[in-house]
Amino acid sequence: MMELDSIECVSSTDGIDEDEIHHHNILHHLPHHHHQFSSSKPQNVGINGNANSNSNIVGPTGIAPATSVHELLECPVCTNSMYPPIHQCHNGHTLCSTCKVRVHNRCPTCRQELGDIRCLALEKVAESLELPCKYYSLGCSEIFPYYSKLKHEGICNFRPYNCPYAGSECSAVGDIPFLVSHLRDDHKVDMHTGCTFNHRYVKSNPREVENATWMLTVFHCFGQYFCLHFEAFQLGMAPVYMAFLRFMGDEIEARNYSYSLEVGANGRKLIWEGTPRSIRDSHKKVRDSHDGLIIQRNMALFFSGGDRKELKLRVTGRIWKEQQNPDAGVCIPNLGS
Repeated sequence: MMELDSIECVSSTDGIDEDEIHHHNILHHLPHHHHQFSSSKPQNVGINGNANSNSNIVGPTGIAPATSVHELLECPVCTNSMYPPIHQCHNGHTLCSTCKVRVHNRCPTCRQELGDIRCLALEKVAESLELPCKYYSLGCSEIFPYYSKLKHEGICNFRPYNCPYAGSECSAVGDIPFLVSHLRDDHKVDMHTGCTFNHRYVKSNPREVENATWMLTVFHCFGQYFCLHFEAFQLGMAPVYMAFLRFMGDEIEARNYSYSLEVGANGRKLIWEGTPRSIRDSHKKVRDSHDGLIIQRNMALFFSGGDRKELKLRVTGRIWKEQQNPDAGVCIPNLGS
């Protein structure tokens, strides 16, 4: 274990040591926010006013795809790009295979029966196209064949992030600066600067555990943002408490950092050490994989002391940056001077 004074960044969160975060304060009464995509970079607006529409995105070569061709490849029902099999009616109107089922085999344009006619000519046209990634305006400069583009966009590093707030089904998406502001202003999440933390979690009736019992705090250190989650949920028949850290960025960047969590009292302690998960992984995915500090209820009550009728857990931890050793090819802790 590293000594605390070896961390590069010194926390300024000492003032929260004695803050008791009570269960009735954890569940904020927030409205459900329904945000459109937001980014600190400009967006292109294309056909039908849709942001980032491919018809209006100019690739790095400065050549925009022909609007008429793009419109031909746009499904008239869902307006998404069509991929094989592309269907057509006897009058030549096309639509995607997903929407063919939705319209009950009737052409949405002329109402004629669709049958099973493939538009092979349009599929061939699509095969010859090369288009920029739809996240070009956010920084992606890649150009792909039409049929490879969709797969890339599902894993593009420049695609927007989902809101990491776990207490509601928030639909906000955007880049990291937008989400940090969104968490602070819309969800009223506590923001702290520093790489060490010390929180107390208090619950009056530890035998009543709901999945919605959670806490989120955002930490800013090493020029990055981290989400500290603490919550209670049912594991089998017994309630457990779990704390874990998520990195506000991609998985590859997250591997540059490590963190530790510790909880204990009465001469006993539990320690967890690991790599923060990217917020590309949903909160539920991380929780259900048990990738964090898990405290069984009996142990949590033991740490709380007293008459075991109130939960009082102090969770401490720290974040540090790993440094690549060029000789050994392995990561070593980045010790402060």
